[in-house]
Amino acid sequence: MSLVKRQLVKAVLGVALVCAFALPAVAQDMKIGVVSLPALIERAPQTKIAMDALQEEFAPRQREFLAKQKEFEDLTAKAQKDFAVMGETERRNAEKDLRDLQREVTRLQNEFREDLNLRQNEEYGVLQRAMLKEVQDYAQEQGYDLIVGDGVLFASNAVNITEEVLRAVEANHQATSAR
Repeated sequence: MSLVKRQLVKAVLGVALVCAFALPAVAQDMKIGVVSLPALIERAPQTKIAMDALQEEFAPRQREFLAKQKEFEDLTAKAQKDFAVMGETERRNAEKDLRDLQREVTRLQNEFREDLNLRQNEEYGVLQRAMLKEVQDYAQEQGYDLIVGDGVLFASNAVNITEEVLRAVEANHQATSAR
């Protein structure tokens, strides 16, 4: 091993030893918490409000899709009864009308799902940013040095502050709703 590599290894070992002895002393004075952001978003009152607004926003399109679907089902049932007494040309025309209507129903359904998913993702992003801000505000107000979120493999109840942050989120929501 060259002299430079040996010195580098000694330096890295020295830093590791200092960290091994110094960090426990510093960590004892640190206030650390863990927050489950997905659980916070799922249970926050803002989430229910956003989902209700999306439901209201997409209700007319859902009714339109359901009406087209019912029209297709009714026309299919009628055609099944009438196919036996229809002439060849009439049957082909009825089958074509059914295929066209089925395509329209499928198109409406796909557009509805895509647009709904897009809006849900947009709203989720807004909620996520709002909850991150709430966590940061709570951490500062309560004097936390470190808040850890996703990717935690274990957190005892002593450091899991999700419920406390949720209560703060609900209180902040009620305060802003009352204005």
